[in-house]
Amino acid sequence: MHELGITQSIVDAVLDAVEEPTIKCVHLEVGRLSGVVPDAIRFCFELVADGTRLASARLDITEPAGRGECRSCGLEIDMEDLITRCACGSVDIAVLAGQELRIKTVEVG
Repeated sequence: MHELGITQSIVDAVLDAVEEPTIKCVHLEVGRLSGVVPDAIRFCFELVADGTRLASARLDITEPAGRGECRSCGLEIDMEDLITRCACGSVDIAVLAGQELRIKTVEVG
């Protein structure tokens, strides 16, 4: 469960960057091909944020879909998994989206 360490890093980064006493919401992007489980991040967030300025903050996570481009035929395809086969039969796919793991916004107030 590497999500605990990831969540700790997210909480630390937000607390280091935001000086306002009240943090209302942290919005993350966790791509579906990132290898990170959003529900585990949600669970860990409550544990890690407890006792900090983030204790009452809401955590919103969007999960951008995976997208790739076949290096053989150039077709752009939706990807549910990193191992994907193009309609042309090739598995040589360049990942275009879905590997994001970032803090998109922090709402204070």
